Amino acid sequence: MDLTYPPEAEAFRAEIRAWLDANLPDNFQDLKGEARKQFNEEWVRKLYEGGWICASWPKEYGGKGLSTMQQVVLSEEFARAGAPMRADFFGDTLVGPTILQWGTEEQKKEFLPKILTGQISWCQGFSEPDAGSDLAGLKTRAELDGDEWVVNGQKVWTTQAQYADYVFLLARTDPEAPKHAGISYLLVPMQQPGVEVRPIEQVDGSSEFNEVFFNNARCPKDNVVGGVNNGWKVAMTTLGFERGTSATTSHRRFQKELEDVIDAARKNGRASDPLTRQRLAQAWTKVKIMEVNGLRTLSDVLHGTKQAAALGALNKMYWSEYHKETMELAVDILGMDGQILTGKSDEDFVPGVGRRRGRTTYPVSPLQAAFFFSRSETIWGGTAEIQRNIVGERVLGLPKEPKPA
Repeated sequence: MDLTYPPEAEAFRAEIRAWLDANLPDNFQDLKGEARKQFNEEWVRKLYEGGWICASWPKEYGGKGLSTMQQVVLSEEFARAGAPMRADFFGDTLVGPTILQWGTEEQKKEFLPKILTGQISWCQGFSEPDAGSDLAGLKTRAELDGDEWVVNGQKVWTTQAQYADYVFLLARTDPEAPKHAGISYLLVPMQQPGVEVRPIEQVDGSSEFNEVFFNNARCPKDNVVGGVNNGWKVAMTTLGFERGTSATTSHRRFQKELEDVIDAARKNGRASDPLTRQRLAQAWTKVKIMEVNGLRTLSDVLHGTKQAAALGALNKMYWSEYHKETMELAVDILGMDGQILTGKSDEDFVPGVGRRRGRTTYPVSPLQAAFFFSRSETIWGGTAEIQRNIVGERVLGLPKEPKPA
């Protein structure tokens, strides 16, 4: 790992830090209700006016044209301050950059300004009941009817679908083509007849995930990104953005959360138990490994090596399994207290998850909420099993997994 932050990156760091000091309220994390809503609205406006939303985008499309190192420093400083960085993760970080890379000029002019200003929000329509890890097996279909695509099918585990204005959707547009071909990447309006969203409610009442049903839903013919039947390549670009945007900051949420777990162990006396101390030490070691792996990933990106994509798979597998294991440790430390509702009746903030919109009649604590959420993390974004295949084949050079008969 050969990584040095150049002087110009450190100068940019000072600029960001000064802006945050001048604009971020000291007590913003404690705000609730109307005060929180007002802060969210004002903060998005301040981010836009400061040019921090989608700052990595080219200047001609409303960004600052940041270099890779500047993007890293920007992420680090916002993480240091605990400041919200994005208006809409799916728009800012996934579909926006995908449109920049693959979209037509007309698509860029139509959608990018609205992403920048927060006029439209997005969700991701990839996974289906029978096409999660085997995404190329998707069955949702889109058929051309004059100047519109007609979409029929079902998506599942669709985060924030109940709030989205658009979904970037994979649909089969040529059922006769081979499995990975014949798929197109469509931008489909959510607020229309023929789109039904059914929240998947978790035990604490929160529902980040949803089922979405499309029954003759429509989108314009020109809303195909990257060309008809080229959706697989476009989707892989989107997934690359999903896994590569926070190399040096992603460990911080686990570090903060582990501090809360250790604090709970100290308060109830479990910190004096040798086995608990050993498990906590192992967890701390793994967080430090995440930090080093993040720096290694950044170094590979900067030096143009071929390991960056495989390291992304390795990192995703590593942190998701770590989190599941550590949240089980947290519940063990809480003991019987972990079996009762110790949260507040209003929303709690969970590092890495955000504010939980749970049931006021089932107030889980942040650690309990994180325990529930951690059960999903080895599945979404590519299962741990799939990540092992990628590492085995692309890093270790092992033979590809045999195809089922």
